[in-house]
Amino acid sequence: MQIDILPNNVYTVGDDKRGYVHMKSCKQMAMVWGISERRVTGFCKEGMIPGAVKVGKRWQIPDDAKRPADKRIVTGRYIKSGVENEKKPLPVGISDYIRAQLEYYYVDKTLLIKEFLDRKAFVSLFTRPRRFGKTLNMDMLRVFFEISDEDTSRYFTDKAIWKCGDEYRKHQGKYPVIFLTFKDVKYDSWEATFAKISGLLQEEFGRHSELQNSDKLEKYEKNYFEKVLNGQANEVELSASLQKLSKMLAIHYKKAPIIIIDEYDTPIQEGYSKEFYDEIIGFMRNFFSGAFKDNSNLSYGFLTGILRIAQESIFSGLNNLTVNSVMDEEYDGFFGFTESEVAEMLAYYGASDKEEELRSWYDGYFFGNKEIYNPWSVINYLSRGCLPQAYWVNTGKNEVLEDVLNTATDDITEKLYSLLQGDRVIARIDQNVVYRSLAEDPANIYSLLLVAGYLKTPKKELQGDGAWLCEVSIPNREIAAVYKSEILSHLMQIGAMGRATANKIAESLYAQDTKKLQDGIGEYLKKSISFYDAGAEGFYHGLVLGLIALMDNQYRIRSNRESGDGRYDISLFPRENKYPGMIMELKWDKDLNDEELDALSAEALDQINKKGYDTEMREEGVADIIKFGIAFSGKKVKIRTE
Repeated sequence: MQIDILPNNVYTVGDDKRGYVHMKSCKQMAMVWGISERRVTGFCKEGMIPGAVKVGKRWQIPDDAKRPADKRIVTGRYIKSGVENEKKPLPVGISDYIRAQLEYYYVDKTLLIKEFLDRKAFVSLFTRPRRFGKTLNMDMLRVFFEISDEDTSRYFTDKAIWKCGDEYRKHQGKYPVIFLTFKDVKYDSWEATFAKISGLLQEEFGRHSELQNSDKLEKYEKNYFEKVLNGQANEVELSASLQKLSKMLAIHYKKAPIIIIDEYDTPIQEGYSKEFYDEIIGFMRNFFSGAFKDNSNLSYGFLTGILRIAQESIFSGLNNLTVNSVMDEEYDGFFGFTESEVAEMLAYYGASDKEEELRSWYDGYFFGNKEIYNPWSVINYLSRGCLPQAYWVNTGKNEVLEDVLNTATDDITEKLYSLLQGDRVIARIDQNVVYRSLAEDPANIYSLLLVAGYLKTPKKELQGDGAWLCEVSIPNREIAAVYKSEILSHLMQIGAMGRATANKIAESLYAQDTKKLQDGIGEYLKKSISFYDAGAEGFYHGLVLGLIALMDNQYRIRSNRESGDGRYDISLFPRENKYPGMIMELKWDKDLNDEELDALSAEALDQINKKGYDTEMREEGVADIIKFGIAFSGKKVKIRTE
């Protein structure tokens, strides 16, 4: 037997029968198998790993070795029949394909490669919400297609793409690849943004250092390469970097490269929000045009992003761009988790009994015709011991929302409140709007909310102009929580004071403390609105809905529904019998004194009884019902209860 020591402490063991086999240390294999180094050493000592050899004082293991079965009895979360069933850890925040599929539980999305090779789109743009697996999928494409000194086919031999035949396998490892991700390019100025992009290009040029010594490139090309590599290229020179690098790679390898740009629109969104939109658009237009428009040194191009709305200003004239959005059926199951993938994951971790809870919190998206779960939230839910929380809301928010919400009309505001109550609203979804038009037409808010992951489309119909007429609704309980923290708070302009007041109102309802409730609403009115805001009953209706939205864990909140002989304003249906039901009737009039305001609240309370607004609630078995007559005039409020 022959043992050779190679760089990086990798041993190669060979003999006439086996040839050469790459070896790993116990520590490296422990990371791959997700167990302790001590356990791996124990397996070696017991002769449970075929091919393991001891070199000096350390064991070396073939890197394709399978983890031995372990019969020890242990305690823990996922145990079946008293036998330990060690599980791979969950890939929280992992977007490196090699690491994800080697060391973690990996949901196989490699058939995305087959789908692409079947369609052979020259340049593909995939638009999906944040944290839906875009970066991991793009890195998978890079590893699959990229020429490498390492045999990277081993990362796919046990995946679905490998079973599809030689027609697809022959593309593996055959292309030079340019890969950039802009997901972290989030800065307040163009200068800082350009510096970050320059640094990313330096790193990518450095990844192709073989070009420095290529005998196939001209001297001026090498000089340009060195200039970028040393961080000396100016804005104009860098705007042509993708075009020039693709040409150099094509000459060196005699094969046109693949260009992958992940989260292309992140710096553009920042530019729009931070007021350097013209600078970023001017740069990106030339940057992408050189890469994807009339580039003879390109095999294929892939881009991902959240929004499609920069297409007009950046990709104008790019006729070979194929856009795949949340509305399209193509590639609909490759971003996010499908129902079957989630069921398999739950079974693997012994948590199949949590399927219903998981569905209510993180399911509900529709991409094309497929129902999709939020992958980030599913992974975090399982990794936190099946604790349901709004994980996605903490991954960063879309700042463009603020600009759009500032333009929301009364009609849009009312619809947003309706969505929060679980209703569906009709909306026109136009995927071709550009950033500058968002503030011009407030109705674009629905298009933005849909592609950003805040809405789903249970029903849709394509129109003649390419837009969609849709029924939209909130996908799940997690996004309902997001609405409260991001959208509802903005609409109500709830700052630190406002949120404290909203909490006080929720507490007063819970404690059935009418005086505290009146004080809380009055405090909010005095500190948060002007007399010009207080215009009509609809305004106060929306305000109260917003303030009591924090109660939706205990109550199902309904608004403007028929019951008895009329339509009540707001009802709170208890989710558990220990809570009382609540009915609110709101009245408003101008310039009322305290006595008149008190009389108006009495009239509101009397209307609840006369119209029988409690009929619906009693039919659902709620016996204990509190009735509120609430009267407003300017910044004053009076509440009567029964």
